[in-house]
Amino acid sequence: MVKNMKKFSLAAGVLSASLLFTAACSSDGASGDKTSGSKGDKVVIDMFQGKVEIADQLKALTDQYTKEHPNVTFNIETVGGGADGGAALKAKFASNKAPDIFTSSGYQDAVTWKDKLEDLSDQPWVKNAYPNALKPMTLDGKVLGQPVNLEGYGFAYNKELFKKAGITKLPTTFSELEAAAKKLKAKGITPFSVGYGEWWVLANHGLNVPLAYQESADKNFINGLNEGKSKIADSKYFDDYFKLLDLTIKYGNKNPLTTDYNTQVTLFASGDAAMIQQGNWIQPMIDKITPNMDVGFIPMALNNNEKEADKLMADVPSNWVVYNKAPEADKKAAKDFLNWMVSSKEGKEALTKEFKYIPAFKNIDAKAEDIGPLGAEIQKYSKEGKTYTWQFMKYPDGAGQEFGSALQAYVGKKKSEKETLEALDATWNKLKK
Repeated sequence: MVKNMKKFSLAAGVLSASLLFTAACSSDGASGDKTSGSKGDKVVIDMFQGKVEIADQLKALTDQYTKEHPNVTFNIETVGGGADGGAALKAKFASNKAPDIFTSSGYQDAVTWKDKLEDLSDQPWVKNAYPNALKPMTLDGKVLGQPVNLEGYGFAYNKELFKKAGITKLPTTFSELEAAAKKLKAKGITPFSVGYGEWWVLANHGLNVPLAYQESADKNFINGLNEGKSKIADSKYFDDYFKLLDLTIKYGNKNPLTTDYNTQVTLFASGDAAMIQQGNWIQPMIDKITPNMDVGFIPMALNNNEKEADKLMADVPSNWVVYNKAPEADKKAAKDFLNWMVSSKEGKEALTKEFKYIPAFKNIDAKAEDIGPLGAEIQKYSKEGKTYTWQFMKYPDGAGQEFGSALQAYVGKKKSEKETLEALDATWNKLKK
């Protein structure tokens, strides 16, 4: 992820490293305004995105678009999501180097950036999007972003290592997960690949689990936090989350706080650990390291109530948005490219076969052999109605990084569980609007 991730986070598949394909655009005028990247009838689209996992694939896709539209070229800047990605994007606007296309995780992030976002409600692709996929970026009846894809996460697991450890029933409760970890360790297999050097793994994807477990999470619990009627420290599900966190540390790799995203995924994809808390966005990375690896998903079970525990976390991780003060030629070219990406044969095939994305559009078919086994598992859980939504995208602006610091202090044994829970509540109360 994710800023959000990523990730989302993006996305929700993000990380604190950067790949730069580009030179920044020249600019002048008011803060955030940029002069056109166009020269004559030539248009240069500046793109900013946070998913390093698809950096090469996106470059190839834009090259294909340029081949079909020779007057349009791209500068792509990929900066890992989370704190690095968000700060880098804000810095570009502050230095008058705003990109034409960038990404937003939606919900609170959409509110934060709405004054800079072009209204895309009239775009052809809107009619093909799944209605729920438009929710994160719909404000005041306007669609302000194109959903990138659907994503989900839990514990991805290595089926071969589970078989070696004699695990015949997939764990769907906390006790079963703990038993599986013990069996793996007894066979000399590291149960968990843990990357808590990345704040978003803990703060976004981790904390989302106890938030999602709440009854009417959005209407009751999160609204309660915003209104001062709820407390994180009072919820049993957050206590359960710390037990799960402790389990991953006890049965995880050494030095979890210095293990970054790339190292975490590499440990898992190389067969050096049996499970990893990540999502289907790591499929391209796995494919590069160990092609045809037999993998699947199990839930991040907080308790032994299977009805609550046996679910994955799935949602729209991020959305493409267009800067509303970009030159008109750049805006038009940006919109044309986004529509082409989700309507042309070349774009649709790239999104499923190369990006390994679960489409957010009804007009794009996704076969299991195209999106990979992890994506297929997310689809399966979704069709069975066994998913929770991503509540972390509704954090107060800036809360995620502070949550991450508090949780990293807990992992490093500098804060107790009680102190960490109090810190989480204090952060929410300080940043809520």
